[in-house]
Amino acid sequence: MDDLILLGHGSGGRLTSDLVHNLFLKNFRNALLEPLGDSANLNLEHPNIAFTTDSYVITPQFFPGGNIGSLAVHGTINDLAMSGARPLYLSAAYIIEEGFKLGQLEIIVESMAQAADEAQVKIVTGDTKVVPKGMADGLYINTSGIGVHNNDQLPYTPSRIKKGDSIIVNGTVGDHGAAVLSSREAGFTKAKIFSDCASLNHLVARLQNSKATIHALRDATRGGIGGVLAELAEQSHTCFKIYETKIPVRSEVRGLCEIYGLEPLFIANEAKMLLFCPAAEAAKVIAVMQRDPLGKNAAIIGEVSEANQPECRVIMETSIGGIRIIDQPAGELVPRIC
Repeated sequence: MDDLILLGHGSGGRLTSDLVHNLFLKNFRNALLEPLGDSANLNLEHPNIAFTTDSYVITPQFFPGGNIGSLAVHGTINDLAMSGARPLYLSAAYIIEEGFKLGQLEIIVESMAQAADEAQVKIVTGDTKVVPKGMADGLYINTSGIGVHNNDQLPYTPSRIKKGDSIIVNGTVGDHGAAVLSSREAGFTKAKIFSDCASLNHLVARLQNSKATIHALRDATRGGIGGVLAELAEQSHTCFKIYETKIPVRSEVRGLCEIYGLEPLFIANEAKMLLFCPAAEAAKVIAVMQRDPLGKNAAIIGEVSEANQPECRVIMETSIGGIRIIDQPAGELVPRIC
């Protein structure tokens, strides 16, 4: 039974100690984590600190392009980066179902360590709980993150969006949700659909270093770019016009969505962000993005404008020249996506 998680792994005794030292500390080792105290002692001394937390319950836990562990790290880093902060530290807490395979947990933890290392972020504290079989769906992960804002960078909030801004997306949309959906269906196991799961903090830093004017950023996870745009329009009290023909979508993702009656506009992403900037800066932003692997397919998809009626916050010009109102989706189109 030494290849499975037992209730004893969450008891605080020898099995817990073995799990912490032989798995978590081995992969996340750093000077702040090594004391293994109940909290990490961080010397920030910074006036502008960003803090976020998120939980991940995706099914299946392994999908083309990532797993629940890499997703947890990338997702939390991206939440910090979207405010304009430089991510520094993460916590990681695990709720593990009794009987979960240790080998799978090790792969997940290793992927978290790799994702954090690539993003130059440290995992400095955490927790492990084991629940009886049948009380969870294998594994849930909660991650919290801390970052700092540079003194010359304001948080990128919706209130900064202005009429005349260009709306930019850094690449193809719907990749993550389509990859997870395809992994649930045997008929799509050979489809070339991969999650875009990645950390955007280096791309954001590249944009900041270019001195491009950025008004707002938001990662388009649950609800896709359609849901996020509708939310941002409401929060910013502005109206958006977007163009269906300008939204980049992979043909494989579009094909899968057609089969299931879904729209790529509302399918989740994990490394796609919407950026709002003055129209005069848009070409510069696109050029900077396209020099980064995570921005090579960047495109201007619309602009902040006025609508004919106040309640029409987001209007899309369709591929056939019609007009369509984009609202936040009702319910979960693809459940357990992150």
